[in-house]
Amino acid sequence: MSANNMAYADLMAHVRQTEALSKVAERLGWDQETMMPRGAAEQRGEEMAAMEGVLHARRTDPRIEGWLAAAEAPDEVAAAQLYHVRRSFARATKVPGDLAQELARVTSVAQGIWASARAADKVADFLPTLARVIELRRQEAACLAQGGDLYDALIDDYEPEASAESLGAMFGRMRPRLVALREAVLGAPVPAALTGHFPQEAQLRLARDLATAFGYDWSRGRIDLAVHPFSSGGGDDSRITTRVVESEPFNCIYSTIHEVGHSSYELAIDPDYAMTPLGHGVSMGVHESQSRIYENQLGRSRAFTGWIWGEMRSRFGDFGMDSADAFYAAVNRVQPGFIRTEADEVHYNLHIMMRFDLERALIRGDLLVGDLEAAWNDRFMADFGVAVDRPSNGMLQDVHWSVGLFGYFPTYTLGNVYAGCLNKALRAAVPGLDADLARGETAAATGWLRENLQRHGGLRTPRETITHACGFEPSEGPLLDYLEAKFRGLYRL
Repeated sequence: MSANNMAYADLMAHVRQTEALSKVAERLGWDQETMMPRGAAEQRGEEMAAMEGVLHARRTDPRIEGWLAAAEAPDEVAAAQLYHVRRSFARATKVPGDLAQELARVTSVAQGIWASARAADKVADFLPTLARVIELRRQEAACLAQGGDLYDALIDDYEPEASAESLGAMFGRMRPRLVALREAVLGAPVPAALTGHFPQEAQLRLARDLATAFGYDWSRGRIDLAVHPFSSGGGDDSRITTRVVESEPFNCIYSTIHEVGHSSYELAIDPDYAMTPLGHGVSMGVHESQSRIYENQLGRSRAFTGWIWGEMRSRFGDFGMDSADAFYAAVNRVQPGFIRTEADEVHYNLHIMMRFDLERALIRGDLLVGDLEAAWNDRFMADFGVAVDRPSNGMLQDVHWSVGLFGYFPTYTLGNVYAGCLNKALRAAVPGLDADLARGETAAATGWLRENLQRHGGLRTPRETITHACGFEPSEGPLLDYLEAKFRGLYRL
């Protein structure tokens, strides 16, 4: 083996061990949100800080620089591996180890404080912790930006090559069409909403069957309950969570399908990439494209909701929806609502645009933490025409800020944009898709996504990943066209 090949082999051996340890840290996070006793929060914070210390030391190991200088990339895969390692090393070496550990400790503890404040509807209980999280993230961003925009430095953690300017410009192009569609829809008669009582165990059985229908691999996954649904892991261990409200089964149904989209992406990545930088979804925007196309373009389609309607009737009897069309309308009912994760497709991106503006202002220092609740409530009234009634329906509803995920929110809308492009390409490639979905069969759709996008993991950049799958450059047009066609048709506009 040549010296250059030896350098590459040594580098990848080091990286694989680091990836394995990061999986252990991720599993600690999963446990914290699903099974950990409440009294263990402080200890878990210390454990997470210790793990982050080990990981940071490995990611900044001085040998990496030498290996990178000597290693050669004989093929596309090796070149992509070196690109990701080089990028990770450059970012990690800019952040002091003690800051990385303190961030891990504080955000681990903050999660429990947020959950308690949310349950009690007491913003004041969370604000000091939130201020500390923001202070630490601003310090980290300053290290990464090195004189540049702090918020851009944080976005780069989740969506490489994106910026606040480019995302803001996209949002600016989307907003007029979204607002016009919303106003048209809200001026039309409102479909009947689903009401009734749907026991938790029956909902969870349906959730498992829905996950199976979307091809979820139970031999490498599991489903649990969480306050805020999420997926965790990859390779041969990718888990999902959901939540249950016994009066609102759509919450459980679509949280489950959404997280199956995330998890299926991770489970479909080429096993040759396991425990390497290519063995993950390439960005959060691309990741969200998978969860959103599973949830919306497939899961909320007229064809698939017809199948769900039949499943609901077999499990819950006459539950108040006398036809598949009425059920489809209820699933896609457009109403201003407080909760982002429960928002209809017309309103969802407006929720994201609001959070994008608020967190950008927080990181840039244009908005003080103590003024956040008022700013949130004022903006919500302006955008949605509804007064926030309590903090858990307002600034305390999302877990993201408590765990330091500033720069993450815009990737949700970017994921919707990517999903719109993928749906356009998928429909062209699988013309009989609706007939399959009406039978509860998703294999043609999920197989196309697996082959054209999911299996490639981090092989390409985010935009290249979407372009490769679709055959055209991504833009917001296909998403907006899809939304207008769907909701103008449903509301007979």
